Formats: sequence, C-alpha cells, structure tokens
Amino acid sequence: MLNRRHLITHAALASATLALPGFALAQTPTTRIIVPFAAGGPIDVTARVLAEAVKGSLGTVIVDNRAGAGGNIGVSAAAKAAPDGLTLGIATTASHGINPWLFSKLPYDPAKDFAPITQMLRVPNVLVMNAEAATRLNINSLADLIAYGKANPGKLNYGSGGNGSAGHLAGELFKNQAGIFAVHIPYNGGNPAQIGLLSGQVDFNFDNLATAAPNIRSGRLKALAVTTLQRSNVLPDVPTVAATLPGFEIDTWWGLVAPAGTPAETVRKLNTAFTDALKSPEVKTRFGLLLAEPAPNSPEQFGEFMNRERVKYERLVKLSGAKVD
Repeated sequence: MLNRRHLITHAALASATLALPGFALAQTPTTRIIVPFAAGGPIDVTARVLAEAVKGSLGTVIVDNRAGAGGNIGVSAAAKAAPDGLTLGIATTASHGINPWLFSKLPYDPAKDFAPITQMLRVPNVLVMNAEAATRLNINSLADLIAYGKANPGKLNYGSGGNGSAGHLAGELFKNQAGIFAVHIPYNGGNPAQIGLLSGQVDFNFDNLATAAPNIRSGRLKALAVTTLQRSNVLPDVPTVAATLPGFEIDTWWGLVAPAGTPAETVRKLNTAFTDALKSPEVKTRFGLLLAEPAPNSPEQFGEFMNRERVKYERLVKLSGAKVD
C-alpha cells in the first residue's frame, strides 16, 4: 500500500512540474499562410501542397482562407500580421500588380508592407476562340484573327471575368498592339466568361490555361496563342502572341510574402524551405496537374519581379480605363 501511495504521489508531482511555465515542453510554433481567396481554387490548392511539402523543415503549416474584395482582405491581413515569420501571405498578379492601379484606395501598400520570400509559380494565359465561330469565320491563327478584325471593324467581341481582370487587360493590350477594335463583355467571374465563350455569346477570351485546357482538348475551344514569351509545354504546338506581336507578355503568377520588418535571417530560412519544396519532384508533379510551372527564386528576384509587374499593369489599367471605387 505504501509503495502504491508513493507512486501516486510521484506521478502527481511530475504532472504538476510539467504544468509549470518553467518546465513546459518545447513546441514548434505553427506557421500560417493567409490565402486571400476561397478554398478549392488553384491558389488555395497550391498553398496546401506547399504547406504539406515544408512540414519537415518548418513544422506544422496551416492555410487560412480570407476571401473578399478581390483578394484585398486577405492581403491586408497578412500585411498587418506580426513580422515574426509565422504569418505569411500570398501575393498575386491582382493584389501586387493590378489592384494598386484599379482601386482608388487599398488597405495595404504593395511596395512597402511586405517582405518577398519567393515566387511560387506561373500559369500561362491563352487566347481562345469558340471553335464553331473560328470555323465559321475561317480563323485558324492569330494573324487570321487580326486580319478579320481589321477587315470587319466593330464586329468582334471578347469576354473576361470582369473590368480590370487579367483577361480584360490582356484583351486591351492585344487590341492596342494589333490595331483592331473588339467590344469588351465583362462577366462576373472567370467561369461565367468561359460559359459565355462556349455558348457563342463572345468570339474570343484570354483565359487561364488551366481553366481552358479541358475545352481545348475536347475541341470546343480553339487555342490561337499563349501569352507568355515562350511556348507552353502543355500546348507545344500553339505559338506565342509575341511571335506575331513582339513584346506581348501576360501570365498569371503568385508567390509568398511576409509582413514588412520580418528579420532577413527569417526570410532566408523561409525562402530555403519553400524553394527546396518547389524544386521537389512531388510538388512539380502536383503543380503540373494544374498546368502550372513552379518558379522558385530569391527574395530579391521576387521583389524586383513584382516591381516590374506594377509598372507594366499601371500602363495596362490606364489603357483599359477600368476603375473600382
């Protein structure tokens, strides 16, 4: 009985000791990635792939979806987080390239409020036509589309996911460089815009390759050109817009950022963890299912890239006349 009482006493003392602050067991802090869009989309999916891939080096990494206001709510939350390397955000073409010129006021400063970590990926956009319309109008190439537009002013139209969207800006740049006119038909999102194209409501769209690829393969859409400077590995037979209109380049990208003020040593540690993951065969394969190409780089390279994107989209937003107040 005495031995048993001693054992119980020792066990109680041990439990009490572990409960004391000075004797607390060390735990690896959790890293959080704020995704400024709803769960299930490509940005969310790729963030979750990376969160899983870096758990060996960073420990537990969770994804926190903060959707709304074109991504501004989530991006603002990341900017205002403590600069301790435990809260990261996703910077996108929209949040760090387009929105600074599209919105009259932003709840964050894309140039000052973030410490770049690494670009995650890029997804080519593609100029696609309704296949039936392409056949009816005898358009088999980008040159054919431009020639038709010049011979039939005002007869072409194109759709996009909304005013100021990447598809809208690509369309305006194309019109400007090709010297043609086409009516812009804005839809409430990328999916309605694709439905409008498939149903013949519009003649062409600049769509994300990941979204358009299934309908290109099924023959419902005709791919005329990709918007990157190089051809896509997914559609190697489809030429670039730049082959006809030199200098034309627009694609979709996103990457990781931390709040401004995050220590440089912490940023380097995060960069190493995430770029190693982006280079891994597993991540490349899983991104490939989304027709996305990993694009790891240094914090300095990613920062310079985003600066160039802001300069590019300032001109394009002004060209389009789009504004959100």
